Amino acid sequence: MRFTPRGTRFFDLLADAAKNLVTATALLRELVAAEPAGREPIAKRLHEVEHQGDELTHTIMVELNSSFVTPFDREDIQALAAKIDDVLDFTDTAADLAVLYRIGTFPPGTDVLVRVLCRAAELTASSMPGLAKVGDLEPFWIEINELENEADRVYRRILAHLFEPGGDALEVLKTKEVVEQFELAADAFEHLADVVQTIAVKES
Repeated sequence: MRFTPRGTRFFDLLADAAKNLVTATALLRELVAAEPAGREPIAKRLHEVEHQGDELTHTIMVELNSSFVTPFDREDIQALAAKIDDVLDFTDTAADLAVLYRIGTFPPGTDVLVRVLCRAAELTASSMPGLAKVGDLEPFWIEINELENEADRVYRRILAHLFEPGGDALEVLKTKEVVEQFELAADAFEHLADVVQTIAVKES
């Protein structure tokens, strides 16, 4: 029989880390909608959220190294924390590049892609407290997978628009690099959900 400790420390830390995803994606949505001149303060706020996420990830790693017993496999806890951190990194990079590259108007569909990220973040944050009963989280990883597929479709349409004849090549490349970070964030959400599914299989 598997001994599962009653303490909620890891669950609480992962839930707190997931809440940062909601804040980060909301800021990203705000940044995309903003005029170029107003984006730098938003990017700075998002960077602060990313830094808070780094601190939470560090705390989780410290807890792992000092805990004799964990609620599920150590590598799975580490993987969850890492995937949450990946999403934050991609959103932070997107915001930073948007400011550094002086991106003008984002191509059509970018707002849809960011809304997908916001939904994935909200879903992840609401699901992380359920890790204590991970077998109940099947709807979570199913919907995250669907959202990632939608993100893929939207991303392809954005690329098609960007590469229409007549665009400025340099601006196209800069914008593509920024929007690609959104797609990578969607992939990271899916990878996070895959870890949750793996935990569920192990715990079943």
